[in-house]
Amino acid sequence: MTELSWLTLLPPFIAIGLALLTRQVYLALFAGIWLGFFLLNHDGFFASLAQALDGVLAVLANPGDARVVMFTLVIGAFIITLERCGAVSGFVRFLERSRWVTNGKRAQWMAWLVGIVIFIESNITVLVAGTVSRPLFDRFKIAREKLAYIIDSTSAPVCMLIPLNAWGAFNLGLLDGLGVEEPLKVLLASIPLNLYAIAAVALTAYTISRNYNPGPMAEVQARTSGGELDGIDISASTGEKSHIKPRAINMLLPVLVLILAMPFSLWITGDGKIFEGSGSTSVLWASLAALTTVSVMVLLQRGMSLDELSHTWMEGAGRMLPLAIILVLALALGAISKTLGTGQYVAGLVGDSIPLALLPVVIFLVSGVIAFSVGSSWGTFSIMLPIAIPVASALGAEPALFVAAVLSGGIFGDHSSPISDTTIVSSLAAGTEHIEHVRTQIPYALRAGAVSAFGFIVLGYLML
Repeated sequence: MTELSWLTLLPPFIAIGLALLTRQVYLALFAGIWLGFFLLNHDGFFASLAQALDGVLAVLANPGDARVVMFTLVIGAFIITLERCGAVSGFVRFLERSRWVTNGKRAQWMAWLVGIVIFIESNITVLVAGTVSRPLFDRFKIAREKLAYIIDSTSAPVCMLIPLNAWGAFNLGLLDGLGVEEPLKVLLASIPLNLYAIAAVALTAYTISRNYNPGPMAEVQARTSGGELDGIDISASTGEKSHIKPRAINMLLPVLVLILAMPFSLWITGDGKIFEGSGSTSVLWASLAALTTVSVMVLLQRGMSLDELSHTWMEGAGRMLPLAIILVLALALGAISKTLGTGQYVAGLVGDSIPLALLPVVIFLVSGVIAFSVGSSWGTFSIMLPIAIPVASALGAEPALFVAAVLSGGIFGDHSSPISDTTIVSSLAAGTEHIEHVRTQIPYALRAGAVSAFGFIVLGYLML
C-alpha cells in the first residue's frame, strides 16, 4: 500500500524490536500482527485486536500450513517416544561396544560423526553425542569445552543441512505461507548456499584434524586434567523407563523409516515427480510413519502399554507446542506484511541506499544480531523470512540466496548466544560450565561467521 510508505515497515520492525527488548518472541510477533491490521484498516484498538486474532486463526484455514503445524506436534511425539523406549541408551551402548575409539582424536571424530548422523532434532544430537563421548574425552584428557563446541557445532547446522526434521518443516511452512512458488525446491536450493552451517561443520572437522584451539580454548585444554565433573545419566536426562531394555534398533529403524519415507512421499504426492510433490504432506506422512514404526516396536517388545504410549505422545506434542505457536504467528505476520506491501517498499529503499549485491550479507548480519539477542534461531527465521522473501520477489532476485542468508544468520547468532537452548543443552551434555562453553566457542563462531559474511558478499555479486 503506497499510501502507507515507511509505515509498512513498522509491523516487522516492532516484532524485531520487542523480541530484542523483551526476548518474548510470541508477544513480539503478535504485536507486529496487531499493528499491521491497525495500519491496514485504520480501525480502533479493539477492532484491530479482533482482526489480528482472526488473522492468526486464518493461518490454520490453509491446509498446507495446518499440515506443517501438525507435523511439528507429531515430531515432538516421535522424539519423546525415542527417548522413553530405550532407543537413545541402546544407541549409546552400541557405539561404546564398537571400541573404535583408541585415542583422543578418534574420540573427537566420534562426537563429530554422531552429530552428523543424528539429525532428527538438535537437542537429541547433543545429548547422544555428549553422553557417548564424555567418558572418552576424560580418558584421553581432552577438554570438555572442546566436546561442547563439537556437539554444538554439529547440531543445528546439520539439522539445517539435512532438513528431514522439524527445522525443515518449520521453514518449509514459512516459505509456503509467504507465497513462495515450489517452496521445497527453494529450501533445497538454499542448502548449498547456507554458508554458516557449512562453515561451522567444516571448521569443526578442521579443528579436530589439526588440533586447532584458538583463544580461550587453548588455555582450557592446557589445564585440562579430565574426569573432574560428574557424568550425566542419560536415562535420567531423557526420562527413560527403567524397566525397558535399551535397544539400538529402536533408534536406527525409525530414523531409517523417517529418511526413506520423505522422498517416497514426495514421489507419491508429485505423481512420480519428486520436486513437484507436496512438502507439507510429505513431512507429515514421514513423521507419522516413523512414529508408527517406533510405537509398534515398543508394543511388540512389551516395553510400554498403549496407554503409556498415548500419554507419551501427548507429552511430546506439548513440548513442541511453543514452536507450533511461533510458526502460526510468523505465518500471520508474513501475510499482513505482504498485504501492506512491506517487501516492495523495502525493495525500493534498497535500490536507493544499499547496493543490491550487498543485500544478502546485510540480511545475514541482521539475522545474526537478532538470533544472538533473542537466543532463538527459529524466532529469527519467523521474523526475517517474511521480510527477506517479499524483498527478493519485488527485486526479481533468486529467493534461495535470501533464504540461505536468513537461515545462516539465525544459526550464527544462535550458535554464539549464551541464552540459546542448544548452547545450554550442549554445556549440560558435555558436563562443563555453561559460561566456559560460551567463552571458548565464540572465537570459532566468529571465524565461521566472518567466512560466511565474505561468502555472501561474493554470492551477492555473482547471483544478483
